[in-house]
Amino acid sequence: MSYQRDFGRRLRVGLVGAGSHSYRNILPTLTYLPVELVAVCDLNQALAAKTAKQYGAAGVYTSSADLYAKEKLDAVLICVSPQLHPKLVAEALAAGLHVWFEKPPAMRAADLAPLIAARKDRVVVCGFKKAFMPATRKVVEIMGRPEYQPLRTVLAEYVMSIPPNGAEVLESRQFTNWLGNGCHPLSIMVAVAGSIAAVTTHRGRHGGGALILDFVSGAVGNLHMADGSPRQVERYAFYGKGVEVTVEDCRRVTMQRGIPFKYGVTTSFAPEGLDHGAIVWEPQNCLATLENKALFTQGFYGELMYFCECALGGKAAARGSLEFARHIMEVYEAALLSDGTRRDVPAHK
Repeated sequence: MSYQRDFGRRLRVGLVGAGSHSYRNILPTLTYLPVELVAVCDLNQALAAKTAKQYGAAGVYTSSADLYAKEKLDAVLICVSPQLHPKLVAEALAAGLHVWFEKPPAMRAADLAPLIAARKDRVVVCGFKKAFMPATRKVVEIMGRPEYQPLRTVLAEYVMSIPPNGAEVLESRQFTNWLGNGCHPLSIMVAVAGSIAAVTTHRGRHGGGALILDFVSGAVGNLHMADGSPRQVERYAFYGKGVEVTVEDCRRVTMQRGIPFKYGVTTSFAPEGLDHGAIVWEPQNCLATLENKALFTQGFYGELMYFCECALGGKAAARGSLEFARHIMEVYEAALLSDGTRRDVPAHK
């Protein structure tokens, strides 16, 4: 593990958007990345100035165009509302910069097509943090092993509800919780199980419901929308050949291998041997280490380090790419429009 001060090569970056989320989660993560923060841009000049001073950045701007024109940057980190993402990302690409930008990527899937066309050799990563969580990467590792394939089903539980007036939401470009947070469970499910071919939304009469996902691979997913829960419950389960892997609250991964068992004969749930039963991975919360901090468990470090490594290494982003972002947005739109009927998701070459 290296810290910002340790890296021999660093990206010169600008930050666009110094609001609460950026200040709480993005800026603190820079301590662990190969970056040099050169300038801060925000419509609130006083806020930009205070933030820049705290993080040792000399440049202060209220216009991203001025930032790109006056500073020598390698990359930009954009953390604003999704309504502004397409314009600001396009502007940064036109300036020749690598771009990381926060989720959700836009208000409509179609907004991302011009960015894909304009990207060229630049690295662009969208901040679907939970696709980069250590827990998610562990599931990808396990379910990718040949002996556990193919993946059969996926179950997700998330406090969520999908608005019933989907066409109106899309046409008027309303920001809803389904846009702002629905991308979290979707990004994990797609990161592990691959692209989604079709969506069917079933709404409960009193809120919540279930989202049935047909994956291109043949797996089937169920996103249980636990609307009404008094806590932010989040749980995922992946079922393959002879294995079940669960992720609970983003911090606990359990791999269930089963036990030697004969109905009416087996008397112990913990028979001799270590080649069966469950394996559990979770943070060591009694230590002042890194793996138990939210910046790491939630995926902020993972997504931003991946972006930096791609930009410094000159390689295109595979995870969190614009294509990944467009696919998540197309699933988001299909779920809004389904209303109990199967809705196909566009397939792209």
